Amino acid sequence: MKFARFKYKEQVYFGVVTEDECKVIEGDLFDSWDYTGETVAKDDVEFLAPVTPNKIIGIGANYVGKKEELPSSPPDMPVFFFKPDSSVTGPDTEVIVPESIDEIKFESELAVVIGKKMKNVAKEEVIDHIFGYTIGNDVTAPQFFHENGHWTLGKAFDTFTPIGPVIETELDPDKIHVKAVVNGEEKQNSPTDLMIVPLREMVAYLSNVMTLQLGDVILTGSPLGAHFVKGGDVVECKIDEIGSLKSKFVKAPVPINN
Repeated sequence: MKFARFKYKEQVYFGVVTEDECKVIEGDLFDSWDYTGETVAKDDVEFLAPVTPNKIIGIGANYVGKKEELPSSPPDMPVFFFKPDSSVTGPDTEVIVPESIDEIKFESELAVVIGKKMKNVAKEEVIDHIFGYTIGNDVTAPQFFHENGHWTLGKAFDTFTPIGPVIETELDPDKIHVKAVVNGEEKQNSPTDLMIVPLREMVAYLSNVMTLQLGDVILTGSPLGAHFVKGGDVVECKIDEIGSLKSKFVKAPVPINN
């Protein structure tokens, strides 16, 4: 089932997305909801980020190019980072290239949406705590990485975390491909079994460090092929079972000094 958050006639709704329609729902998306009976044509709505997370957590350098390159065991301490909720934007929106630089990186990723409060959850129980999956673009400006390894600023600019277009609840995360197309040319296409830290181990590890709340988003890493793009480029992050997350990259205007 595909859930979406969308705007229609200046009102924001949640709904279940079918091939042509959005069926409006009411209630708690993560617990108890029901159909209102109202339907809206997909072409008449503006899709928003499907969730407004309290936390966005990403993992760094989590893919290899082929199975033979996978380590015998995951690292003892994976590289994780936070992205602020102010960086979240939805599908078909603009990503702003900061005024002081000319290019930034796209990173197409499978994104996990937490559906139950999690603390100290074993990897065998992780899937039971996941509400569903969406697509994320972990936009990055490595020019702002600190020389001592701090990544926060380079990940934190407004518009640097497009997610969407829907949350798919009926998905086997082990049997999908994460893709990216830049200006019509495919740049990324990798199966999720090339993850260095598999999804279940990743989420379990995080739950042992911090409490994961309903709606939190975990970006599970980007396949090889991510690269720099500039203003005017269009990036389409794709997972066939979920959909397409398209963003146009736009250079920020130079401030006018009064």
